Amino acid sequence: MLCTLLKAKLHHLRVTQADKEYEGSLTIDEDLMDAIGILNYEKLLIANLDNGKRLETYAIKGPRGSGVACLNGAAAYKGTIGDRLIVMVWCQLDDTERPHHHPKIVRLDEKNRIVAAAV
Repeated sequence: MLCTLLKAKLHHLRVTQADKEYEGSLTIDEDLMDAIGILNYEKLLIANLDNGKRLETYAIKGPRGSGVACLNGAAAYKGTIGDRLIVMVWCQLDDTERPHHHPKIVRLDEKNRIVAAAV
């Protein structure tokens, strides 16, 4: 049987931009995506710590080293620049994989730099 578990999490990703005219998604610095294994176009669950809103969207890679976190399209209505987000991705594991699974968790500072990682 497959079970859906947390694959990885970016904790305290700060919104740096919002673009309501874009078709949708969350643009994330590609270095941050690589740090926890988020794939381009992978489904995301986002929780906004500053307003309590949640949304599902997908990841789009942004420029490396930029610290970008841009809410695009309808997602831009779910937060404002400076808001802290928890970005979660999921995986499906079978009975043999589950006991060995540990999610990758990265905590970020106010400039979206990695300050702690559990990978």
